[in-house]
Amino acid sequence: MHTRQFGATDLQVSEVGFGAWGIGGPAMAGNIPIGWGKVNDAMSRKALQTAFEQGVNFYDTADFYGLGHSEELLGEAFGNSDKVIIASKVGHRLREDGSIFVDYSSDYIRTACEASLKRLRRECIDYYQLHTAKVADLEASDCVEALEALKSAGKIRYWGVSLSTYNPFPEADYLLAHRLGSGFQLVFNLINQRALPIIRRAQEEGLGVIARMPLQFGLLTGKLTVESRFPEDDHRHFRLTPPILEASLKALEPVWPLREQYGMSATELSLSFILSVAGVSTVIPGIKTPAQAIANTRGLMRLEEADVQSLLNLYEQSFAGLVDKMAKAEGA
Repeated sequence: MHTRQFGATDLQVSEVGFGAWGIGGPAMAGNIPIGWGKVNDAMSRKALQTAFEQGVNFYDTADFYGLGHSEELLGEAFGNSDKVIIASKVGHRLREDGSIFVDYSSDYIRTACEASLKRLRRECIDYYQLHTAKVADLEASDCVEALEALKSAGKIRYWGVSLSTYNPFPEADYLLAHRLGSGFQLVFNLINQRALPIIRRAQEEGLGVIARMPLQFGLLTGKLTVESRFPEDDHRHFRLTPPILEASLKALEPVWPLREQYGMSATELSLSFILSVAGVSTVIPGIKTPAQAIANTRGLMRLEEADVQSLLNLYEQSFAGLVDKMAKAEGA
């Protein structure tokens, strides 16, 4: 497993990281599923260990994943080890009625960080992220001051923002203009390429980039069909509706001949594409099993520049309209 420098920091992150949302297990915010359905903790622990054995040193979680359970599993697996780099997030919590409340107040960030450190069994979080904060939150400055205070106190090493899935630009522009933070987490994959201009600007400014949703909820693994359905406690139940699923699989048909050209699986091609785009520091596929840990870390290679460009060109030709439909379905 190769590593890459995360922006201008001293963090050397594995090209493939471990997306730890899934191992958080089922969780609900009112009647909205915010997890990936049932998981087996013993299997999750084996997945973490297998990923580490494959050379993965970057693990991305959040205090909202499984309402803390994902962090707890990482704490059990690695504790305060300096052999791994831990990224977590803050800003989402539940009200007493179970609904989602976004909180970027200074007091909450400090309290939440201490709670995350306890669950993670660490003295310091390597990279701490505001969980989809908006410009208004950043302008209030309380959250920025809180993050800088945590950094000065040695509770976190670096911080950044996990950007919105469908409109990442306002917050990225604000952070770049004010030279705040050390990087971005953003959605970038074969289908959703909206954030490409941000990746290019981040590279110019020395900011790290974490590419999340690299397999677009499983659409880019080649394993889903038009008949695929998801249980109600799986967030894909409302995201990958039958019409979106059918339209996505149809739009992807021109992509898959490249699998034969490179001798790759759909997953390997999807991850290799992202890692072939300049400016990406690491990609974080969701991993829940040892088999996924292996499948997501093998067979990766840099694609030919012409093939990367042809896949980028497909965005306007085939995927931009599809991403608009996805955003509309989520009310984004």
